[in-house]
Amino acid sequence: MIRRLIVNADDFGLTPQVSAGILTAHRHGIVSSTTALVTAALDADAVSALRESGLGVGLHVNLTLGRPLSRGRSLVDASGRFVRDPRQAAARAASRDIEREVTAQIEKFTSLMRRSPTHLDTHHHVGLLDPVTDVVLDAARSLGVPVRSQNESARARARSAGLRTPDHFFGESGPGPYWSLVRTLAHLKKLPFGVSEFMAHPGWFDDELAYSRYGRQRETEMVGLGTPAVRAAVESLGIGLCHFGAL
Repeated sequence: MIRRLIVNADDFGLTPQVSAGILTAHRHGIVSSTTALVTAALDADAVSALRESGLGVGLHVNLTLGRPLSRGRSLVDASGRFVRDPRQAAARAASRDIEREVTAQIEKFTSLMRRSPTHLDTHHHVGLLDPVTDVVLDAARSLGVPVRSQNESARARARSAGLRTPDHFFGESGPGPYWSLVRTLAHLKKLPFGVSEFMAHPGWFDDELAYSRYGRQRETEMVGLGTPAVRAAVESLGIGLCHFGAL
């Protein structure tokens, strides 16, 4: 058996410098995939650079940050914004409103990228919660694309729905920086056979990111994932980098 690795940088579009960092970590390091946050105000130049980058690009389905693209009343608070806590957001959300919003995000992604997403995953892991799970899996099945699986239960549910998904998942996002250079190298050395996903959050810090509990930690991940030294380690270990479209 061989070892293949998807290094997926979440949150493309969150801020200009997060997007720039993701592109840099792909060019110089081992980031092979990203997921776009299409509810954000995506810069046209960043989208153009993303289309030309060679990265696998999926949709980061968002129900917990900012404002929706649709008019689902069960998805928002009194100010018209998404409910930030994923458990609260899922508990109050009506399936029909989730379906409309996910459809709207897919349509915007397709318009921006001029192609379908390579896969679906969700912001703040809201896709692990019902009724969001079934809506996301149904959308992935309609598109014919893989999904992220953060644990064995999610993996079994995806595969029982006939969806492709990686065999292993690694990653976290707080409170300390996760993909330091030391941790990345340690995980690469013991990477299991099959296809693994590293969920990552690299990026450059900017003022627009000051609100986030995972802001400056992203620059640590730029070192841990976005340098030629890490790319050389992957090559020396015989690990094949890929994206979800290769599953």
